[in-house]
Amino acid sequence: MRRESSIIENKGEGHIMKIVVLAGGISTEREISIVSGTQVCKALRSRHHRAILIDVFCGDNRIGEDLKGAFAKDYDVDADAAYIRSFDSKLEKMKSRRSFFGPNVVALCMEADCVFMALHGSNGEDGKIQAVFELMGIAYTGCSYLGSALAMDKDMTKQLFRENGVPTPHGIVLHKGDQVKKASENGVGLPCVVKPACGGSSVGVSIPRTEKAYREAVEDAFSYEDVLIVEQYVSGREFSCGIVDGEAYPVIEIAPLHGFYDYTNKYKAGSTVETCPADISKELSNRIQKASLAAYHALHLNSYGRIDVMMDENENVYCLEANTLPGMTPTSLLPQEAAAIGMDFPALCEKLIEVSLKRGN
Repeated sequence: MRRESSIIENKGEGHIMKIVVLAGGISTEREISIVSGTQVCKALRSRHHRAILIDVFCGDNRIGEDLKGAFAKDYDVDADAAYIRSFDSKLEKMKSRRSFFGPNVVALCMEADCVFMALHGSNGEDGKIQAVFELMGIAYTGCSYLGSALAMDKDMTKQLFRENGVPTPHGIVLHKGDQVKKASENGVGLPCVVKPACGGSSVGVSIPRTEKAYREAVEDAFSYEDVLIVEQYVSGREFSCGIVDGEAYPVIEIAPLHGFYDYTNKYKAGSTVETCPADISKELSNRIQKASLAAYHALHLNSYGRIDVMMDENENVYCLEANTLPGMTPTSLLPQEAAAIGMDFPALCEKLIEVSLKRGN
């Protein structure tokens, strides 16, 4: 059971909460997580919450064991973001010396009314931290440990999509050390999509169009993980649909100016045109929302998430995967969808906390 909230009452400012915004970590998406966490922390601070930014792995040695003053009213978010980044060059050495949670992290999370999960990738989005928090009665944002784990594993995602009638591209699984057949013989063919089974932000993802490029793509993806997904390439338009508390938000279209929606196009300013609401018919928008909701429920998700969708030239819709902790800057996809229904970024951050606390642990 989660302990009762110790929400700070402050006349004229409503219910003020002590919130740990958990970011950083050791995944390939560490920097994106720090950016998300910084923006979330600033947004919650603008609503007068006592939010603080903490690196889940590096922690904060500057805080005493009594945690006195940790949730101070006056707080410099950018200074703590810089403090977190100061550990970047030391991570490899730190990983060999100690366990995952950094100094004071668990104690601060237990002291907080809620932990806002601004983590992305492994050891953050894969359900492991969520499971620990549930055992300890720590309230946190996002999906439960089960949904997080299922959505992080793209092999499990595709199995559950197929079993629940959610349209998804045909794909196969490759394990490191297995003999890799030619693309023309593996049942998928060319072009195809090669991606790590548990990665995020399109790290290690390639779209090979020749046998040589396919071999290179597999080798590159195996440098990130030991399990890969090779799936049918769907040529067409790409969309995303956020789900918050079981409600589908407006569909957003993602159109990279060059190539596909890879790591660079996701995070380099001006490299992708994002249109929200998407310029499509109401009927097609409803179909994408319906498919996204089906994907959300097939993976046992709750609280919120975001579903990535492709549409081919014949307007067939395919669900690719789910993001249980989507990017959280004001220009990220889910915040853009929220803005389309009149919800600004700070209000969205509060909404995500509200629906997560309603879920409980």
